[in-house]
Amino acid sequence: MTIVPLARPGHRRTEVGPVELFFDLVYVFAIIQLSHLLIDHLSWTGVAQTVVIFAAVWWGWNYTAWAMNWLDPSRMAVQLLSGVLMLAALGMAIAIPSAFGDGAWLFVGCYLFMGILRPVFMIIAHRGQQLASNYRMLMLWTLLAGVFWVTGATLPAEWRLLVWLVAVLIDYAAPFADYRVPGIGAAPMKTWDADAEHLAERNRLVFIIALGESVLMMGGAVVTQGQVTIALAVSVLVGFASLFVLWWNYFALARPETGRGDSSTSALRSAYAYAHALMVLGAILVAVSIELRLSHEHLTPAIVLVTIAGPIIYLIGNVLFLRSRFGQLARSRFIAMGVIALIGTIAVLLQDQLPVILLSISVLGVTATLAARTAHIRQISRPAT
Repeated sequence: MTIVPLARPGHRRTEVGPVELFFDLVYVFAIIQLSHLLIDHLSWTGVAQTVVIFAAVWWGWNYTAWAMNWLDPSRMAVQLLSGVLMLAALGMAIAIPSAFGDGAWLFVGCYLFMGILRPVFMIIAHRGQQLASNYRMLMLWTLLAGVFWVTGATLPAEWRLLVWLVAVLIDYAAPFADYRVPGIGAAPMKTWDADAEHLAERNRLVFIIALGESVLMMGGAVVTQGQVTIALAVSVLVGFASLFVLWWNYFALARPETGRGDSSTSALRSAYAYAHALMVLGAILVAVSIELRLSHEHLTPAIVLVTIAGPIIYLIGNVLFLRSRFGQLARSRFIAMGVIALIGTIAVLLQDQLPVILLSISVLGVTATLAARTAHIRQISRPAT
């Protein structure tokens, strides 16, 4: 068997190296940029643009996290790769506010640079291995999506959104299609020997980053107000409680011992590449909703929709995660989503009479109840030690 110098030693597959943590730092900035993109363009078009940009940002992080499954983070070449990818991710983050304007080429250029550099590095590092063949197929799909990313950058903003949406769909469809290219080959999920606990830890860490962005935005909103009134203090307290409940719900669900679920690569793909995308997007929307509620005295349909969309999208991710790894239906989450949607409907109908704080407390009550229930069930099901 060929020895691959840059591969992770078997006994260190699960370890998250310092360079991986360093790489994640750029995503603190990226998530803040995404949040402000939505706040500055709080419309249906703005939402669609934010989702497309988030999808690209997430895919850049996701593919890097998966690549590090098979690379030794203590090797200098791997550390240099991480540094270069981090610089490209920073370029993407800088371009986020103007991605549908003059920053399109910077955003697309950095995204495709990451998308091509990773597989080229993996092909060289794992030459002669199945993984090298897999990454050749992945790169072909990246190049196909790249045609649409580049084409979109040449078009006006309204057409750019549609073409970039096609590019996102191609990128996200690739794993489901087993990276199959007619006449050339494929890379079925069973041929990707992924480490479940390494991926779980990487996704737990990026979720914490999303929550940290909420703290930054909440603190910034308070500072902008200038004077801390009783009403503002109560709003901050409820906002912080909402953030804490989101953390509580997540880590009651995704604590380390839950790694005993289905560890097939197909299950890991659904649980981490896709389910966590929804959970991180939900956390970003929760942060945006907290800032909107802190900076507005009256409800608007947009504020209500963002407020309920955050936890609902997060819970959809929860459902997919539980289904993928544990085969559970998670009825409690469907009930919670239904109640939150009902609260949102009532809030839109009564927006002129309903205080902002009452909407916040109502949604918090649902998410707190669900978090407490999840923590209790996980506690009683924990194996004896």
